[in-house]
Amino acid sequence: MKCRVIALYLPQFHPTKENDEWWGKGFTEWTNVAKARSFYKGHYQPRIPADLGFYDLRLSESREAQAELAKKYGIEGFCYWHYWFGNGKRLLERPFDEVLQSGKPDFPFCLAWANHSWEKKLWNSDGKGNKILIKQEYPGIEDTIAHFNSVLPAFKDHRYIKVNGKVFFGIYAPLDHPSIKEFINTWQTLAKKNGLKGIYFVGFGKREDHDKILSLGFDAHQDSSLFEIIKSQNKIKVFLQKVRARLFNWPLVYQYREASRYWIHPIHKDVRTIPMIVPSWDHTPRSGKKGIVLHNSNPKDFENHVKEIIEEVKDKPEEERLILLKSWNEWGEGNYIEPDLKYGDQFLKILNSLIK
Repeated sequence: MKCRVIALYLPQFHPTKENDEWWGKGFTEWTNVAKARSFYKGHYQPRIPADLGFYDLRLSESREAQAELAKKYGIEGFCYWHYWFGNGKRLLERPFDEVLQSGKPDFPFCLAWANHSWEKKLWNSDGKGNKILIKQEYPGIEDTIAHFNSVLPAFKDHRYIKVNGKVFFGIYAPLDHPSIKEFINTWQTLAKKNGLKGIYFVGFGKREDHDKILSLGFDAHQDSSLFEIIKSQNKIKVFLQKVRARLFNWPLVYQYREASRYWIHPIHKDVRTIPMIVPSWDHTPRSGKKGIVLHNSNPKDFENHVKEIIEEVKDKPEEERLILLKSWNEWGEGNYIEPDLKYGDQFLKILNSLIK
């Protein structure tokens, strides 16, 4: 059955001035991926890319190879994470800007605003703390208008993904924006003034916030409830899990197969809800033993997961039969579908066979 699978795309795989200052010269997402290590028997780390290698997203050839691979396996387009911190401050913008300006690859795309501060975890005399590297700010209406104008060229590009004629735009943390209704109304007005039919706003968030997100003016809610398996356990079991992790000096580990059962929910039948497909999850490359691992994500269990998600959307109109793939290339979270040395393109083949 034909589904519209849009893959989240991380543009972190190239050096930037800010990352050089915060993390060291030449830092990219590959830095964390390469230094990852196995914490327990059977822990699949490090994960090494296969077909595409350790690419640099400053190169058009790398971006085109990604798009060719995604297209081959039935993915409709990439949803690029977009960073706007307020007052015109952007980060990691180069890969998408070059895609937009060059016209290559000729592959559909859309944007999702990653509206959150960047932090660096620290240890100090008071214990664990965080240092704000760059703060997400919401300066007001002038900034909202400037933000719209910055993405308008993308909205007008023929490759931009639409739903019912409206351009798709995601917001990572809709409830964090202090004036989100004003933001949505302003952008909708500006979109129509600039010849667009409108904006299909998608608010990312947990399923318990479903009604609240939709009440704020969003066209759809993307159910980002990844760790419902933890919520399902009683407090004693959660406590024992954490004790075991500390005792053996390893991360919190849950079975991928069990976790995937909680990615299904009745709200997915609602045409205004977008479920997600999750190939895997392992945050230890970024956070070490403090991370969470969904252990043993394998082709068979992934196939069952995809089948269940497709079942959730099959009765929706084809235009709104949307599924978000989390993710195309979040290697630092073990959350990717690009080929690796262990499984090659098996996950992509499974996805293609079920969604076409």
